[in-house]
Amino acid sequence: MIRELRKIWKSCFIGLLWFLALLWPMTGINSDGTLTFARPLEIWLIVVVAAVVIMLIYSANKSGMLAPFTRPVQTAAGGLAGQAARLPIWVWLLVALGLAMFYPVIFTSRPAHDVAINVLIYISLGLGLNIVIGLAGMLDLGYIAFYGVGAYTYALLNVYLGFSFWTALPFAALFAAIAGCIIGYPTLRMRGDYLAIVTLAFGEIVRLILNNWMELTNGPNGVLGIDRPTMLVPTFDDGFGFEVISLRKLYMLYYVALALAVFTMLCVYRLNYSRIGRAWEAIREDETAAELMGVNTFLLKLLAYAMGAVFAGLAGAFFAGRMKFVSPESFTFLESAMVLCMVVLGGMASIPGIILGAAALVLMQEWFREFETYRMLVFGGCMVLMMLFRPAGLIPARRMGRRSEDDE
Repeated sequence: MIRELRKIWKSCFIGLLWFLALLWPMTGINSDGTLTFARPLEIWLIVVVAAVVIMLIYSANKSGMLAPFTRPVQTAAGGLAGQAARLPIWVWLLVALGLAMFYPVIFTSRPAHDVAINVLIYISLGLGLNIVIGLAGMLDLGYIAFYGVGAYTYALLNVYLGFSFWTALPFAALFAAIAGCIIGYPTLRMRGDYLAIVTLAFGEIVRLILNNWMELTNGPNGVLGIDRPTMLVPTFDDGFGFEVISLRKLYMLYYVALALAVFTMLCVYRLNYSRIGRAWEAIREDETAAELMGVNTFLLKLLAYAMGAVFAGLAGAFFAGRMKFVSPESFTFLESAMVLCMVVLGGMASIPGIILGAAALVLMQEWFREFETYRMLVFGGCMVLMMLFRPAGLIPARRMGRRSEDDE
């Protein structure tokens, strides 16, 4: 135990020195070229104090000194978990859906609605990427390209051809699926790092096409004047009839995003527990063995790319309708990395985990907004801590194979 604690303290000390080495160039070099040590040292000392306090609590817990305090809490938590497990799963689903439905009534501010819409968009993106990474086991770093294809499909169909949001929505999913097949086909023979590099390159190719095809996409200027989603409402002015209204309020758009997110959850859940989902998992665990057992790995991997792209295309169409403007700068690699972080942080192949991961990352960005220039630094540090203590994700999937190298 003493040797293990000594090793942990040594790692903490080395990590703090690395943090100082990263912090000083960010905060110690002024815009006029002068150097300062006071500001980075002040920030570093605050982090050192916080790290030492956390390590002391961790060491005391490991040695058993906190057992009189932690044992009653663990007993109470175990009892609550047992009581909660007795309730049917549909009860929890109804409670979650009810809270989601009444969210705009409980939180009436515009920023709260905006954050909730962002969470729902990233939930759809995370669940779509989960098909490719979590179920089929293929690392895709260019996933945001399908998001952009869906957004530009609705934008162009609406601006040039006058398609409404609901009419253009299937076309956005269709063209995103076609793009998924085009991008996925050349990569089906690749694995690991090579697959990641090629998908990253394809994502950048799509962004550059959107950025340079001036005649169609208007290049870096983007597409303006996109109509918001509409809805049919009954009217009784001249007898009973229906009227088409534009959803301009954020709380109205929230319900559209919620409907798309719930639709994505249901589809991914059904795919996960279908024969196709089992085949994807077989490919993820051992592609060679799956092929020997009769699984058509070529078509199923291509289907994984297409199905993942469908949900990204739906989310992209909603994004274009919500913002009323799209440009290539909204579909950079950073967005792909953010969605990938949500999948890994929440738990690959875990639908509740991805929902929690998307909510956590979006909310963390908002909470750390007060740190201004240090926001991404704090955000990255929290991500590292989460992955150190929960490497399998916040809510790991139940059906995940383990290999000997994972234990090592």
